[in-house]
Amino acid sequence: MDTQTSVGHQPGTASTLTAGHGGEMKIVDDLVAYFQKYAKERPQTLALACLGVGFVLGWRLKPWQ
Repeated sequence: MDTQTSVGHQPGTASTLTAGHGGEMKIVDDLVAYFQKYAKERPQTLALACLGVGFVLGWRLKPWQ
C-alpha cells in the first residue's frame, strides 16, 4: 500500500527548527506581531487584561507596606 503525505520534507527548503539557517524561526518577532494584531482587533479585552495583571501585581507587591 503506497500512501503520500503532505507533511514531507521539500527538497531545497530549510527546516524551521534548524538553528543557524535562513529559515530560522523568529519566535519573538512572531509573538510581537501576534500581540499587535490582537491589540488592534480587541483593545478592550487587552486593556482589561492589563488592568487585571496590574491589580494582581500591585496587590501582591504591596508597595505601601
